[in-house]
Amino acid sequence: MTNLEPELISPKKQNQAFQWLQVSSWTILAVIIALAISVPIIFVFKSVFADSGEIWSHLVETVLADYIINSFWLMLGVSLGVCLIGVGTAWLVTMCSFWGSSWFEWSLLLPLAAPAYLLAYAYTDMLDFFGPVQTWLRSIFGWTSVQDYWFPDIRSLWGAVVMLMLVLYPYVYLLARLAFLEQSICTLEASRSLGCNPWRSFFTTALPLARPSIMAGLALALMETLNDFGTVQYFGVSTFTTGIYRTWLGMGERAAAAQLAAFLMLFILVLIVLERWSRRQSRYYQSANSRQNIPKYKLGWLRSICAWVACFLPISLGFIIPSGYLLQMTINNLSETFDDDFWSLANHSFLCAIATAIIAMIIALILAYGQRLQPNWAMRTSVRVAAMGYAIPGSVIAVGTLIPLGNFDNTLDAWMRSNFNISTGLLLSGTIVTLIFAYLVRFLAVAFSSVESSLNKITPNLDDASRSLGYGTTSTLWKVHVPLMWGGLLTSTMLVFVDVMKELPATLVIRPFNFDTLAIRVYQYASDERLIEASAPALAIVLVGMLPVILLSLRIAKSRS
Repeated sequence: MTNLEPELISPKKQNQAFQWLQVSSWTILAVIIALAISVPIIFVFKSVFADSGEIWSHLVETVLADYIINSFWLMLGVSLGVCLIGVGTAWLVTMCSFWGSSWFEWSLLLPLAAPAYLLAYAYTDMLDFFGPVQTWLRSIFGWTSVQDYWFPDIRSLWGAVVMLMLVLYPYVYLLARLAFLEQSICTLEASRSLGCNPWRSFFTTALPLARPSIMAGLALALMETLNDFGTVQYFGVSTFTTGIYRTWLGMGERAAAAQLAAFLMLFILVLIVLERWSRRQSRYYQSANSRQNIPKYKLGWLRSICAWVACFLPISLGFIIPSGYLLQMTINNLSETFDDDFWSLANHSFLCAIATAIIAMIIALILAYGQRLQPNWAMRTSVRVAAMGYAIPGSVIAVGTLIPLGNFDNTLDAWMRSNFNISTGLLLSGTIVTLIFAYLVRFLAVAFSSVESSLNKITPNLDDASRSLGYGTTSTLWKVHVPLMWGGLLTSTMLVFVDVMKELPATLVIRPFNFDTLAIRVYQYASDERLIEASAPALAIVLVGMLPVILLSLRIAKSRS
């Protein structure tokens, strides 16, 4: 006789099926988000094959060579400068004992707080014919006109190199110093016992061991160099970022701007490949505790003075002098700087930054947790593609964001007109939503790296224990993981907040009509030679930028305590 009663499913199988469904849901959600974030990047690559008509031929014949040559010399000059300053100062504060070395350990990171375009505006005003420097020189030597003396023109390619070098060397300094701190004392002591003096020990032992970290920092600095717009535009240096802006807004040629963006992506890919290639066989293992106190070289009074000057010079030129100049201008012109317009701009910047930071932290948490639940190749590839945005210049992301969203708006509007005789207009293009989406594409990698690092420190045994108590994957995340990684989540939020406050290229192209931020207003005022009005917004950006510098300094000090 056939048994028609339904088969009962055990509670254990029901729980397993429910957990499998939750894991699949998290994975699908993470993949969908990763694909959405990667749309601008994919679109830029796809635009290589788009037909831009005769405008691309015109660009190739007239300006493309200048873009390539200027970008090359810019990268070469910045490379030499950041390596010389970053590696040299990192070695001095790590391995040498002199007065103020402990203070320089964290203060050498201060130039990170100031974007390069702020330095460009401040130094141009200071070094101008009617600026304080040349005015002082004329009063000292009795010069009356420009024919009486020669003074270098900062608005040039070398001026842009110096500005970028002063604010980007901390990338190399930070990673090089961490590499020196992690090197085995036995290795360094062995080089000394073999008769190596400090210089020879540095070049033959410490520098080769730190090469992977130095190359990683150099790659970051060069990516920021290619991303820069405010400095090169203000100094009249034609690069890909200025070319994209002119082609998009000046000529109205979106396809050609997208192809320029794709061409710029080749530079980024070359940097990534070279950085990976330089580390292809680099496997350095330490046989001793890297957290021991490294015996430092005792410097004499003359060498101590030279070391002090070598460390103080980049700090003063990259942070103290321009920040002090902006502060003086702000204080002396309070009625012109802190007006209603300033607070409106600060409100715009704050809202965009805090919204982007919170959304980026949530998305990064979803991606990192999805990768933890399903660490297969498809998941890892999706996450890595979504996290590529930090390597992509803001102008490229702006092009890759606006064109597909504009096409979507136009397609939807045409369909609504033909079927319902209703015009939807531009729902996404030219809105704050598009601007925040571009920020997410650009800075998601910053949030993801911090969240992933915090999540990876949590042992998988806690996941198993939580599930054995009946908690699903979502409950495990909120009740176990989030409390343990709260510091990493706050760090990711703060870093994205600061980066959005400083972002200029993407904001300049995407921002809605009559919606300016502090960075945009600084650029506009400086372009009109109105640095007094620009001083307060510029100073606000610098002060906000000091937050990650302080955090990095505290973390380094804590790791060595």
